[in-house]
Amino acid sequence: MQANEAQGWISYAITAVIIGIVFAVRWRRMSVVKPLKLERLWVFPALYAAVALYMVVMYPLQGLAWLFCALALVMGAALGWQRGKMMRITIDPDSHALNTTSSPAAVLFLVAIVALRTGARAVIGDGHALHLDPFAITDMLVALALGLFTTQRIEMYLRAKRLLDTARARQT
Repeated sequence: MQANEAQGWISYAITAVIIGIVFAVRWRRMSVVKPLKLERLWVFPALYAAVALYMVVMYPLQGLAWLFCALALVMGAALGWQRGKMMRITIDPDSHALNTTSSPAAVLFLVAIVALRTGARAVIGDGHALHLDPFAITDMLVALALGLFTTQRIEMYLRAKRLLDTARARQT
């Protein structure tokens, strides 16, 4: 085994251990019920969109990178919608307070996304096979995350709003 191969395996092993620790902590905190504030669901996607816009303005995309970023945004939106559907949302029938808990499926979904990303990185490498520069690859990952965060919260908002409207209609 050459030194570069050994370093590659060590890098993957360290990454796997760190990801394992992070997901173990997330798994333990999954049963914690957190309040869901509909009026705040837009904040994180808006901040992330501002960062994404800044990156595109500072490092403009060239050639096919635009297409790949658009595809990454669409793919992220589809993944975000699925992840949003996996989040458990409950409503207190008396106070109409919304609460959310992460579902095991949502956490496993994140593990699958990270595994796919790692596998893609191993196959694609540094992007030369697709004739992309590192900035373009970073922009694609930013677009994927933007689609994921935004549509996850849109799906959660729509579902929570329906639950809230149904609970209020039953009370009257």
